[in-house]
Amino acid sequence: MNPIRELRRLASPAPKPQSLAWDGSTLWMGSRETWQIHALNPADLSVRWQTKAPGTPYGMVAVNGELRVLCSETAEDHRIIRRCVPQQGFDASFAVPCPDDTGSQLSYDGTALTVSQWYPKKLITIDTTGRATRTIHVPHGICGQVNVGGLIYLVTTDAEDTTDYWLTRVDPRPAKPEITDIAHIPFQARALAHDGQNFWTNHREQNQIVSFAI
Repeated sequence: MNPIRELRRLASPAPKPQSLAWDGSTLWMGSRETWQIHALNPADLSVRWQTKAPGTPYGMVAVNGELRVLCSETAEDHRIIRRCVPQQGFDASFAVPCPDDTGSQLSYDGTALTVSQWYPKKLITIDTTGRATRTIHVPHGICGQVNVGGLIYLVTTDAEDTTDYWLTRVDPRPAKPEITDIAHIPFQARALAHDGQNFWTNHREQNQIVSFAI
């Protein structure tokens, strides 16, 4: 299997970059260490704006000019999807519980959110209340997710402490989804975004954000 083709590897403006999203012009990043959500200029990753999440921002996706951020909250690690409005901050009244109170990454297909569960190896599409409407089982653990043209691309691994990670493509349109590992990612990647041309992910432990192609 061919490796991904790295295009750029830039220092993250905050330690432990965890979540990523693309809204059409801005790359958004959430830090696992600081809980800050950063609006980044994709050219140099300079910070345009930032706000603090109500918990650890494990997953994030742009939705109609806003963000949905999957947060780990409280000492009990409750997983809740929150609404963040750019230039304003988080909406305290918006809270969608994750299925089974677990989940890490998010994608959006223009209609509904899909939550990924790493260790159960599931993609779960949810309605506006958090109720599961469809579940897709995948062969690996999931640590990144983005919807591109109706296809779901994942960062996956079977052993998170190794450098055996993959870019996995899921076609959810058939009744039996088609799942294919399409490229090798030679580092411990976290999160996935797509800017219309190329992918973005985090090399979290190196405090770097990576743009790549396949």
